[in-house]
Amino acid sequence: MALKIIASQCTVCGACEFECPNGAIRMKGDIYIVDPKKCTECDGQFDEPQCAAVCPVPNTCVKAAPAA
Repeated sequence: MALKIIASQCTVCGACEFECPNGAIRMKGDIYIVDPKKCTECDGQFDEPQCAAVCPVPNTCVKAAPAA
């Protein structure tokens, strides 16, 4: 499972990009995206996903729906 960033809520502050221990977040165009192949939800590294912990807008970094 991975997280995703709700683009309509993201303020593009960039805090999440620098806190991600896996380098899973990057800028694409004018929005930040999460690479699901790199995102581990910080499992085994932190108690909670660091992108969600540092994001100033609640519920912007959320769990992505599983692939169908």
